[in-house]
Amino acid sequence: MASTQTFPKNGVSTPAISAVRLRLLRVALVAFGLIFLVGLYPLMNMWWPAGWRWSPNQTEYEQMIVGVYATLGIFLINAARNPLRHRSLIWFTVCSSVVHAGIMAMQAMNMPMEHGHLLGDVPALVLVAVVLGVLVPSEAASDAAVNLRR
Repeated sequence: MASTQTFPKNGVSTPAISAVRLRLLRVALVAFGLIFLVGLYPLMNMWWPAGWRWSPNQTEYEQMIVGVYATLGIFLINAARNPLRHRSLIWFTVCSSVVHAGIMAMQAMNMPMEHGHLLGDVPALVLVAVVLGVLVPSEAASDAAVNLRR
């Protein structure tokens, strides 16, 4: 009896693997979206300021960064409904997270009082980038999934 599940060939996912990755991607989009939407402000101000808040504290900067990430969070949660249609937003999140983490890591390494960021928001942004980057389907896999639905 032949198995209905096959293994990836030449880096292209099979329908069974793609379905699992798509489910995990949806969960990750909602989880990261909620953290961006409602978790960033408490992390910066109450739970772990040393890992999430820069010195000297600047209310204007904090409001701006929370506003930008809350907006991104809303869009990520919306993208979870149909991640295949929102690949560009997901890749923007991956790339901007890598850039943001890289810049912050360089700044934190050069400023001893900011070393907490090397354990806080820097690895958090790398985690976002890695998880979404691994789970987002390639264009070929997305096209195959769309063709299966037809």
